[in-house]
Amino acid sequence: MNAWLEVFGWIGSILVVVSLMQARVARFRWINLAGALAATAYNAIVGIWPFVAMNAAITIIDIYWLRRLYREADDPDVYQVIAARPDDPYVAHLLAVHATDIRAHEPAFDPVPRGEHRAIFLVVRGDEAVGVVALRDEGNGTGTVELDWVKPRFRDFTPGQFVYRDSGALPAAGFARVVITPHEHTDREYLRHAGFRTEGASWVRELTA
Repeated sequence: MNAWLEVFGWIGSILVVVSLMQARVARFRWINLAGALAATAYNAIVGIWPFVAMNAAITIIDIYWLRRLYREADDPDVYQVIAARPDDPYVAHLLAVHATDIRAHEPAFDPVPRGEHRAIFLVVRGDEAVGVVALRDEGNGTGTVELDWVKPRFRDFTPGQFVYRDSGALPAAGFARVVITPHEHTDREYLRHAGFRTEGASWVRELTA
């Protein structure tokens, strides 16, 4: 057998294995798709038709889910926003379970508010909470974003944007303006997509009811 062909076959197998190690849904699907395509081609060349059929089916499944996931990424009917109390036991549980990832994402965030008024919004997909946005109420309709966090599985689809863009949850809670002071971990392209604009060292978004 041609040595380069065998290497190609091994690459396909390795990509499939690597895909299973991914926490992010989109990354898993893309790597799995690449591995399945390589495996389909390799097995077709060497004539192992049962594996051709299996990997071709995996390829079709990956393409279906990638199209669906990216279509849903901008669909406000898929991701809902629910206001929650800062002392809600479920919110406390969610923040505790994901404390390590939250600290890496927003090191300055304190899960226990210290005297200031905090508003909490859960981003949900179906019956699963996939993200949390926490704002400190500065008065006069202004909120400072203390936390905008999404589970790693859904991070490629930036569902937190729906809190600012489509839900109406912030105006319903009395906010007319939200402010974010970015740091080294802040995704500025995400802020642009969510409708923020720069104002000095901060990013600002005006809200409409």
